[in-house]
Amino acid sequence: MRTVMPNLPLLACHRRRRNNLYRNSVWAQDTRVFSRPSHFGGLQAGCCSALVLVAPLLDLSGGVALVMAPPRGAKRRKKGKPERALPSQAPPVPQPLVGDWWDAFSRRLAAGQPPKGSQNFETAFKMSRKTFEYLCSLIKGDFTRKTQSFRNFRFGDKVILGVEDQVAIALLRLTTGESLLGIGTRFGMNHSAISHITWKFIECLEERATGHLKWPDPEEMVTIKAKFENIQGLPNCCGAIDTTHILMCSSAQPNSNVWLDGENRNSMVLQAIVDPDMRFRDVVSGWPGSLDDSCILRTSGFYRLCQKGSRLAAQMELPGELPESMIREYIVGDPSYPLLPWLMTPYHGHGLSSEKVEFNKRHTATRMVVQGALGKLKERWQVLKGELWRPDKHRLPRIIYACCLLTNIMIDLGDAVRDGIPPSHNHDDGYRQQVCSVADDSAVAQRNLLCQYVSTLGSKLPE
Repeated sequence: MRTVMPNLPLLACHRRRRNNLYRNSVWAQDTRVFSRPSHFGGLQAGCCSALVLVAPLLDLSGGVALVMAPPRGAKRRKKGKPERALPSQAPPVPQPLVGDWWDAFSRRLAAGQPPKGSQNFETAFKMSRKTFEYLCSLIKGDFTRKTQSFRNFRFGDKVILGVEDQVAIALLRLTTGESLLGIGTRFGMNHSAISHITWKFIECLEERATGHLKWPDPEEMVTIKAKFENIQGLPNCCGAIDTTHILMCSSAQPNSNVWLDGENRNSMVLQAIVDPDMRFRDVVSGWPGSLDDSCILRTSGFYRLCQKGSRLAAQMELPGELPESMIREYIVGDPSYPLLPWLMTPYHGHGLSSEKVEFNKRHTATRMVVQGALGKLKERWQVLKGELWRPDKHRLPRIIYACCLLTNIMIDLGDAVRDGIPPSHNHDDGYRQQVCSVADDSAVAQRNLLCQYVSTLGSKLPE
């Protein structure tokens, strides 16, 4: 019997190749793994074979597996302790318990801040838990849907943000007006992550909450008219209109002067029409502060609808014995607007009769609802109050719209926290009153008819 001596150098070479192949396969398991069809030798992602198919690290050509070496600087794993392959799909985002969510978030919110006493939920977000939970349920599907732009954001301690955490951070940005860098520092996050979360929240509101800001239907309008008439006796009134300026930092762009308003400030104008409950019914934003109120009104879709008779077209007959006492539906506005058949403005000038003075008092008192609504809008959403830091002029109108949507949601849900904000009717501090002298003849006749009617109600304003 012949004994064959082994070729020791050749065996050593095979061992070295086998060990290198094993180390390369272990390193590959720490990177991206994908599944191959079964005709590739039956190897599957996540299998226990020494060779794991990895996209950038494996090239199958001619039936021979060529394993590329790890990049320079990659750590080698110890022999005998191979790690498991990563799953083909990311694990689901852990959702915090409902009862523990605010406790954990409030501790993060208070970390590193000077002691200001116990801050409850309503103080932090200026809304009730009921409204907050409604917002979370409204946008939860968009925040958890796996899309190409989906990202898992983490706090500074690497804890993944849940839906409630992201909604809370977006609301903090809108309610406090604090900079992105400031909020990011408080939670150990990058300012770009805070911006992404806030903007995604606004986009979801635009898609999911538009039903909370719409022009009233005929049934709602009956209730609105009755409420306006109960305020100061003006019949057939459907709303109140006004504008406010959202201040911005100066811009170095070539056309930056167009944003300079009459008070030499850079601003963007918001035009709003509200009902007697201070609910926003129509908003227009995005126009520069250099435009006056009457110009912004004429460029709006609301103006075109009213001029065509598609809106504010219904008429009513005033009670009493006044001749030709038919009046059209209308809204009330200050002297900066033109006098139109569907837009009643006060009398202006000196030497007004007692009847006209009385009409102006009732008109002003009725118009206070829109001034109060704009004042509370800026007071609740501090991002709109004061100068915004480097605002994106294309995004700012949508931020304004989102704040109006949030205000309406609180009203629709009967959120009592909104009543805790003191009323402020001076929403445009430092701006002079504009005056428009344009008056339609039929509008003049209708205003005179209303003046005669309210003079019969008595000179004392209702309590």
